[in-house]
Amino acid sequence: MSKVVIVTGAGRGIGAAIARQAAAGGYAVAVNYHSDEASAQALVAAIRANGGQALAIQADVAVQAEVARLFARTEAELGPPTALVNNAGITGRIASFMDTDPATIEAVFRTNVHGLMHCSRAAIGAFRRIGTRGVIVNLSSVAASTGSPREYVHYAASKAAVETFTLGLAREMAPEGIRVCGVAPGSTLTGIHAAAGEPERPQRVAPAIPMGRLAEPEEIAEAVLWLLSPAASYVTGTTLRCAGGM
Repeated sequence: MSKVVIVTGAGRGIGAAIARQAAAGGYAVAVNYHSDEASAQALVAAIRANGGQALAIQADVAVQAEVARLFARTEAELGPPTALVNNAGITGRIASFMDTDPATIEAVFRTNVHGLMHCSRAAIGAFRRIGTRGVIVNLSSVAASTGSPREYVHYAASKAAVETFTLGLAREMAPEGIRVCGVAPGSTLTGIHAAAGEPERPQRVAPAIPMGRLAEPEEIAEAVLWLLSPAASYVTGTTLRCAGGM
């Protein structure tokens, strides 16, 4: 059976790095994006130029009907999915909890938690239907254990939910041979900081990281691809911390 992976939020940053490495490793890649079509199409073009197979698919993972469309189109054009990387996530703007708009909190949970659950449910349905022992990797954050006070407590809480869900779902699916794992990156050199309203954050937080620097997206992608691989065949329910010592 061909290896087919859906990577959500894959147009740029960590998701794009995961998509590139997955394609290099022989996966046909569904590059999901929410709104940045240009970045997603450029990534797909680059993967194809290097001999890989990829397809850009717009869908808001927070909307269950759009997730169903994402999976249906992936299967129709690339083949049944054998792996899922739940990478799509948002932070909202950096602020104290009491200064964070309730609508922002709800949006973060809809994408980071509900969206991840919608996609996981769709993936497991596909794995069962085609009889494969698929793999799901969920992107958490070191914020799940630090709480991110005075920055985005709501985001940290959403990622803590991701880690609990990862553990519970892994134990539930283990008898079927379906593995569910997580990766918790620390601060990484992506555009998420600028989107959150603090583009200078990488320089501010680097001194507090034991390794003295932020991660490159490719370093996080390496951890994800290892968990997807047969080398991690006895690993499930684990969230791998990839945070430079944090």
